[in-house]
Parts: sequence; structure tokens; C-alpha cells
Amino acid sequence: MSKLWTIQDWKTAYLTQKIQLSDLIQYVETFNNDDHAWIEIASAAHIQAQIAALKDQSAQDLPLYGIPFAVKDNIDVAGFHTTAACKEAAYLATADASVVARLKAAGAIVLGKTNLDQFATGLVGVRSPFGAVKNSFNPEYISGGSSSGSSVTVANGQVPFGLGTDTAGSGRVPAGHNNIVGLKPTKGWFSTTGLIPACRSIDVISIFALTVDDAWQVAQVMQGYDQTDEYSRPHPANVPTRFSKGKIAIPAQLEFYGDVESQKAFELAVKRAQSLGYAVEAIDFNIFNQLASALYNKAWVAERSSAVEKMVPREQAHPVIAQIIAQADQFSAVDMIEAEYERAQLARQINLALQSYDALMVPTAPTIYTIRDVEADPLIKNSHMGAYTNFVNFADLSALALPNSIRADGLPSGVTFIAQAWMDQALAHFGQTWQQAVNLPLGTSNLHYEKNQNIAAQHSVKLAVVGAHLSGMPLNFQLSSRGGTLLQKTKTASSYKLYALKNTTPPKPGLQCTQKVGQAIEVEVWDIPFALFGQIVAEVPAPLGIGNVQLADGSWVKGFICEGYALADATDISHFGGWRDYIQSTKTTNTKFKCNCIGEVAQ
Repeated sequence: MSKLWTIQDWKTAYLTQKIQLSDLIQYVETFNNDDHAWIEIASAAHIQAQIAALKDQSAQDLPLYGIPFAVKDNIDVAGFHTTAACKEAAYLATADASVVARLKAAGAIVLGKTNLDQFATGLVGVRSPFGAVKNSFNPEYISGGSSSGSSVTVANGQVPFGLGTDTAGSGRVPAGHNNIVGLKPTKGWFSTTGLIPACRSIDVISIFALTVDDAWQVAQVMQGYDQTDEYSRPHPANVPTRFSKGKIAIPAQLEFYGDVESQKAFELAVKRAQSLGYAVEAIDFNIFNQLASALYNKAWVAERSSAVEKMVPREQAHPVIAQIIAQADQFSAVDMIEAEYERAQLARQINLALQSYDALMVPTAPTIYTIRDVEADPLIKNSHMGAYTNFVNFADLSALALPNSIRADGLPSGVTFIAQAWMDQALAHFGQTWQQAVNLPLGTSNLHYEKNQNIAAQHSVKLAVVGAHLSGMPLNFQLSSRGGTLLQKTKTASSYKLYALKNTTPPKPGLQCTQKVGQAIEVEVWDIPFALFGQIVAEVPAPLGIGNVQLADGSWVKGFICEGYALADATDISHFGGWRDYIQSTKTTNTKFKCNCIGEVAQ
């Protein structure tokens, strides 16, 4: 077996019988734990039990058949111990967390439980009795936390994906420090049943992967409403699936704590975003900083105290964790209510500030420290890691951490794109474009990103438009104002005719599939949120309607078609190949006519 395989690499190896499921038993025996990434590595019995559950299944049957993965050790996996990096809190899990159960049902196999900042309280990866997790690029540096072990196992290629959690940045900071992708979902999209909470009201389970494609594929398996999780939410059907505004925000107040290399890396990211066609605008970051500071400096710390003290007495926690949760003693119930009012107010202001932008781009972390530096100054250095992460779940936002550059000192530096809730798919679409443009090696390998799948839409419908709804045409606003985003400009199959209809305002064409000789007609395919598709259909006037249209590649999508009775007195304009060329021809004709008339008058 080769390290640093993507999910597709593993699939291909199974399909070509290069490897068998049973090979995973010997594979884990090659793992060493010098970097302290693992707390419990799967035994032969662990793996054999999971293989047995896949009896009579194959790589053709299951989307993640035999794909190995790692699980942060605050998430339950049946048959493994859950410790949350606290030996006194350890117990043997008898059931899988909901997301683990979904992944196993899809064929994935757990290879072990990974190290973390104890009780997921920290962004550095050093607050663990199982050892400080070492950065995958330089062992003297922190890996980032709290999902330290999962990120390092992915960056080093032991597994193609790993599960982390994210309350204040734990699924993003380790991605940035290890040159991998960190998908932090919208709160409630993935179930948290079976997770030891850090802050129950804002926790999410996150995904680490080498590529955006892999992270998204895993997300499709994990996602879904779970009635056993009181914070689970059904995915709405009214959100855009792609960026469409052409603008990305960045903080006007940038802080790198004197790290020149991090500053250079972010400046490079700004230039890259501009090269991809986005306007980059600085916005006031003070409200973001205000909300971020509330997580540890105000009454919200009581939520962490509650979570820890349900597991162990305070004095049994890691000394730094005990110091943090002890801060809760100074706050009252009234303070907690006031803190929630402030959170809601700042969250609303943040969401309003981001309305005009596709996303907010920030450094995933403003700097990186050595393990020794953090251990010497554990609270301040840790707080620096959350400069651009702490506010995100508080404000109910989605986020995707992406590789950005390898600094001059050989350490990775990442960026994170943050968008409104439920914009996860739009972030993933953009993430593929970003990862292609960055063209960095994957994790610690010398392999480079290759897009291997399209980000499938689950909450939208494809609509082909042929006339007044085209980009720049009079009725295009009916699509764009309802979250519609342009997928592609293409043509129909070569079996269509296009007609200019009479007495329509604005002028409209009629598209008809013909059994006679036809031709390919230019169309645009738009992605329309399911919940808003009906509003568009309701506005379609007779003789037009919405039917099925075949594209040049043979696929079928919804599209504008025309009743046959209206074509009797319509003009066949098929030879123009599309509505735009026809409209342009009418403008040219009118101009010539005006010129001729002027000439006649002059004569």
C-alpha cells in the first residue's frame, strides 16, 4: 500500500485488486506513533469486525468501500475507547456516533482514534497527556488543535480523511498548519450524537482531507437530519450552490503577531483571489473580534466547564484546561443571558456585513509557534491561533480551510473562506477552483491536486434558459434574485428549432424539439434552489412552459419550451444558432435601416 492516496486512489486499488480489505490489518502494523497523533490504533480484531460487516459488498456497491479513516477521540466508535484525551474519563464505546455509523454503512473502516487538546479545549495540539502532536512538516512546531491527531494522520497519508470537531477553529487551524483541507460545516448539517461536547450549542464535527473533492464526498455520506440530536437541522432548499457576487471580503484590521512569513502568505492569497476574477475588499473586522473574544473571556466559558465537569472533577483535568474552565466561577446566570444577547446582536451584524460578498477570506491562523513556545506561554499563544476562527460558529457561518502556500521556512500557511450558513456547497465549488490554482503538493507528498469529481447538487435543479432569461437579458433577474447561479454555457442536442414569438414583451423565443431536421441551439444552464424553483415556474407565461431539454452531451435538464400552437405564426430563427445572435441581427438591421433612411432624406 502507498501512503498519501486519495479516496479515488484507494477505490482504484480495490477495483483493480491491487489490495484487499484484509491488507488493512498489516497496514496499521506499519504505523509508528512518534508524532503522538494516535491514542488508540485499531487492532486486528477491530479491523476484522469491520471487514465482516462488509460481507457480500464490493467497491461497486458502496461509495467508501474499504476506505480507511481516523476519528478524533472525543467521537464514539463502537469497540474503541473514548478518552477526549483524559485518561480518567475513558470509557469503552458500545455504539458508533451517528456520523461514524453513516460512514461505516458506506463501507469506510476506522483505523483508530486520534489525539487532541483535552476535551477539545485548545487550538494548539499540545494539551494532552498522550503527548504534544507534532507538525507534519517540522516536528518542533505545533500541529494545531484541538483536532491535532486527525489532521496529521491525513497530512502524512496514513488515511485519506479524518474526522475532527470544530467549536472555535479546531477543524480549521490544524488544516492550515498541515497543508490539507478542513471542511467546517454549517451547524446542524452533521449530527453530533455520540460526540463528547466542548460547547454543546456550537459544536460541529468536521472533515480533514487531502482534497476538496474527498472532503465533499465524505460530507455527502455524513450529512443529514438526525432526530436524536437536538441541534440537528434539515438542510434548507433555498440557498445558492455557487458563488455569484464576484466579491470577497478580507479584514481591514489584519494581525500576524510579527510573523512576516504569514503576512506574505496572505498577501499572496489576496493576489490569487484577484487573479481568479474576484474583487477583494477590506471590511471593518472589529465586530468579528468582539464576538471572537466572547468565547473564552465571557460567560460562554461556563459551557465548557459544564461539559468537562460532567466527565471528571475539575482537578483531574489537564492543568491548563482546569484553569480555563475555572473562569466560569466568576459569572452568574444573568451574565450568561447578557452574553447570549450580545452574541445574537454581533452575529446579526456580522451576517449583514457579509451579505454583499461571496465569502470572507482570512488567514486560517495568523502565525505558528514551536511546541516549546506554546508550553512556555500556553494561554496567550493559544489565543493567537483563534484570531480568525473563534467567531464563526457563534455567528452561524460555514467555512472551508484550504492550502495556500509553503512559506520560506518550509511550513505551510493556509487560508479559510467563510460564508453564510448552508453555503457549504458553494464553498466546495470554489474550493476546487482554489486548490487547482494553488497547485501545492497534497499534504506532505509530492503529488498535486487533480479534480476528480463534480460537486453534486442535492438541493437544487438545473434549468436551461434560451431567451430573455440569459445573462444580461431582461428577465435574468428572475433567476439571479432567487439564488440562481450560472453553471455552464452550452448547446442543446441537434434536434431543436428556435422561433421568434410574436407579440411578446420583452421579446421571447420558443424552443421546440423536432422530429425533422434540427440543430443545436445555444443555452445557459442555471442551478436554481429547489424551494425557489416554483416561483420561477409560476412566472412563466403562455405559450411558454417548463419541460425537459436534452443538452449536447446527452444529459437532460429542465428547460424553457413552447406550446406548438404558438409556432404557427412565429419566425424560424434556428439558423442563427441562438437568441443572442438573433437579437444582434435585429439591432444590425435596424441600424442599417436608419442609415438608409437618413441617406434618402439627404438626397
